[in-house]
Amino acid sequence: QVQLVESGGGLVQAGGSLRLSCAASGSIFKGNAMGWYRQAPGKQRELVAFIHSGGSTNYADSVKGRFTISRDNAENTVYLQVNSLKPEDTAVYYCNAVPFRVSGVWGQGTQVTVSS
Repeated sequence: QVQLVESGGGLVQAGGSLRLSCAASGSIFKGNAMGWYRQAPGKQRELVAFIHSGGSTNYADSVKGRFTISRDNAENTVYLQVNSLKPEDTAVYYCNAVPFRVSGVWGQGTQVTVSS
């Protein structure tokens, strides 16, 4: 079964931290780069961080230095540690392969809300 299950979001004050998790089916995870995307109200979904199967990482400028992506290849899980959160980080966060057309599906996402 092809699936993505995100968790770990919540409501935090500006400056706070969260750790997001994503359990992926092996057909999506294995051998593929995995990324975290986010979609804020009224905006397009954007890729904020991704990690190759070998562990190299890339970040959008808006999150560089604050977010850290990691993966557990044994558990088909990808994580996103989000620190120093800002109100503009408020969005629904999704994980998926990079590029996302590799999977053909999206999970339900996890809501991150940052209050000022």
